Amino acid sequence: MVNPKVGPGPRNLITDVDGLMVGNAQDERVRSGVTVVLPDSPAVMAVDARGGAPGTRDIAALDPANTIDAFHGLVLSGGSVFGLDAAGGVTSALSARGVGLALGPVAVPVVPAAILFDLANGGDKAWGQDPPYRELGRDAVNAAALDFPLGNVGAGYGAQAGAIKGGLGSASAITSDGLQVGALVAVNSSGSVLMPDGVTPWAWALEQDREFGGLKPPETTVSMALDLPKGGFLARNTTIAVVATNLKLTKSEAKRLAIMAQDGLARAIRPVHTPFDGDLVFAMSTRSYSAGEAAALALARAGALGADCLARAVVRGVLAAQTVGQLMGYADPARR
Repeated sequence: MVNPKVGPGPRNLITDVDGLMVGNAQDERVRSGVTVVLPDSPAVMAVDARGGAPGTRDIAALDPANTIDAFHGLVLSGGSVFGLDAAGGVTSALSARGVGLALGPVAVPVVPAAILFDLANGGDKAWGQDPPYRELGRDAVNAAALDFPLGNVGAGYGAQAGAIKGGLGSASAITSDGLQVGALVAVNSSGSVLMPDGVTPWAWALEQDREFGGLKPPETTVSMALDLPKGGFLARNTTIAVVATNLKLTKSEAKRLAIMAQDGLARAIRPVHTPFDGDLVFAMSTRSYSAGEAAALALARAGALGADCLARAVVRGVLAAQTVGQLMGYADPARR
């Protein structure tokens, strides 16, 4: 069998997976935002959490041992625990559209969520008893589209990646035999996306079609020493992501996809999955493609592509991020 050809999709975004849209909303004053992933029809989902300090909503429903096997949306949000309100806004907006389980007089959407910590980025967090995230969730639903920008947008607006500005990233891979895989990530890591030279991404070798700007390979070997902040910074980070595919999967198979995709974070961020991060990866299947091969082999292909897509998405999100306050963007001349 000849291996199928593979390359980025036409948008090089997670929306190259048929049946998905992404919406973003952010508040520049607060320096935070919300990202939603919306399937055209209910999708199979699972999650794999590797960080030591995750913050989530409704992820128990994603366990393969539990009943629900069709989900109506996914929320990635800034704001730490306050950002979990975004899922309420998304749920109410979808219900108003008639999207959800038919369990009573109103549609009941099932919308898992994960949050990252961006409360210490200098934005105005004096919101009292009315955090903005529920409204931002509704706004993100209304903004959902096939095309969306990267960097300082949505859940990536207030993010920090190591010592520089983090952001929202995405990438895709499409094979000639019809398999579609895409990744979306809000990069807010305690570890660095860049090698010690401050220029070269750890994942530089995975670049496709000059998506990183055609960066040169590093000229020196890399020390094993890590320059981590000293003192307590518990739970002040977290990289949250979703890897999606059109491959028809069960919840158990989607869980394996999420596990394999976690390797993409390890290829792009050093260190990752620390006690200080709540790193997790969702997996989503739109179930529109049945592979002409053994199910396990198709899943292995999707998982391998998902890990690479996620690593590429991490780099693209950080390279696109612009300076906000004291957090300098990758391309800021003042950082050189």
